[in-house]
Amino acid sequence: MTEQTYPRQANNDDEIDLLELFHGLWTQKWLIVLVTLIFAVGAASYAFLSRPVYEARAAVLSPSLSDIAGFNLGRTGEGAGGNGLKPFSVSDVYAVFTRNLQSERSKRQFFRQVYLPSLDETQRAGSQDGIYKEFNKEFSVKVLDKNQPDRFTIVVEHYSPELASTWTKHYIDQVAERSLAEMLQNSERELAVQARNIEQQIKSERASAKARRDDRTKQLQEALTVAEAIGLNNPPVITGRVSNDSELSAFMDGSLMYMRGAKALYAEMQVLLARTSDDPFIPELRNLEGLYQLLAGVSLDPSSVAVFRQDGEIEVPDQPIKPKKPLIVALGVVLGGMLGVFIALIRLMLRKRAAKAL
Repeated sequence: MTEQTYPRQANNDDEIDLLELFHGLWTQKWLIVLVTLIFAVGAASYAFLSRPVYEARAAVLSPSLSDIAGFNLGRTGEGAGGNGLKPFSVSDVYAVFTRNLQSERSKRQFFRQVYLPSLDETQRAGSQDGIYKEFNKEFSVKVLDKNQPDRFTIVVEHYSPELASTWTKHYIDQVAERSLAEMLQNSERELAVQARNIEQQIKSERASAKARRDDRTKQLQEALTVAEAIGLNNPPVITGRVSNDSELSAFMDGSLMYMRGAKALYAEMQVLLARTSDDPFIPELRNLEGLYQLLAGVSLDPSSVAVFRQDGEIEVPDQPIKPKKPLIVALGVVLGGMLGVFIALIRLMLRKRAAKAL
């Protein structure tokens, strides 16, 4: 009987009465208050003595059609009557800007040229990778609204609100300048390549025309030799018969060319030999020259084009985002109170064990 009641008796001894627990905590209320006060003062000191951090923001959007019109000078399309260059769309131009906006190269360039020089000697003495990680915490490019995937927001955090605003503008200007130069280079390069292609086509057409003139001269020379050999100075007149197309072709350019007579053959040959330019006899030459002049005469003006639009002005922030003083103080009070209660409970358990030992 004694063996069966012994475990139950031990369990009853280990149980803590809630009233006794509350009374024990109440007797140590000043300890709990002291620990809570210490944590609250520490949290408040951190909140009010830490350097405030300010956040500058800027939003960018895709350019308008008028902003990119200058990039399409000389680009008449790929269809009939075009010069083979498809006009740029808004998405084509904005894709160049957004790619540079998010590129590691742009961030690294800003990090080396702007961020590092702003640090003092002791801050720059650390690991470059570590400094760059801290930089990435203070600098970000985000798409905040999924419904507007073309709207990017540049966020810069810094202790100086003026510097945060200046850096935001500097980064956008840096990316815009690089993107604009890239677009101008791409457009000018495509125009130059297409102009060279058309220029080469013009040279080819002229060379082909000269070769055809030389071939015609040789044909006339042979026909003239035959006409002189048979004493045919003038073409024979045949009445009562209409020649068909095949006979007329043979008479003018084929095996019967000598039938035109020596005088006509000699006159045409002399005209061909005296010709200084075949340009008037090349059907597509004037169109090609017009396309070449159009492409070669294009001059892109950087001041008349844009690769993005800025949504609003970049304001200097006047309210810090860090530290969040009310939240930090509240957390300090809660954690201090919890730790105070925990210490009080430990003391109660130690006192109870000490009383049992006696």
